[in-house]
Amino acid sequence: MLRADILAQAKALIDRLVAADLTVTTAESCTGGLIAAALTSVPGSSAVFERGIVSYADSAKTDLLGVPATLLATDGAVSASVAQAMAEGARTRSNADVAVAVTGIAGPDGGSEAKPVGLVFLAVAGLQETRVEERRYGDIGRDAVREATVADALRLLASCLPSP
Repeated sequence: MLRADILAQAKALIDRLVAADLTVTTAESCTGGLIAAALTSVPGSSAVFERGIVSYADSAKTDLLGVPATLLATDGAVSASVAQAMAEGARTRSNADVAVAVTGIAGPDGGSEAKPVGLVFLAVAGLQETRVEERRYGDIGRDAVREATVADALRLLASCLPSP
């Protein structure tokens, strides 16, 4: 289902969350739940995984995560501001200590000159701040964009945790 390196990354992240006594939630668009799947593939993840929200449609981003409809209308679903709002919404609407969110264009269609296929925004609402990153994977195929996004989301999440 997921690559072995992603599963190993998820295991290391779960171990760090357990050690730090922190919980996590996910808010996913273009990955469709793959980050949550990676995290929950780890035995014992129920101690730290609070919930996963797949908010593929704009209405789900608004209804489930509190992303303002005006933000979606002005910046578009695939934007740094929406990724940030998704992460912050997931964190405040859950009991989790940290939240990771992703929104992007996995392809093969849906891209434009301004927002090409392979453009993804990742955000983590952490203990002290929200960090947002932009990735431009290119038109490398839908599955490859989604896998790369999962790996980068786990890495970003790990970078926001206290040192082991």
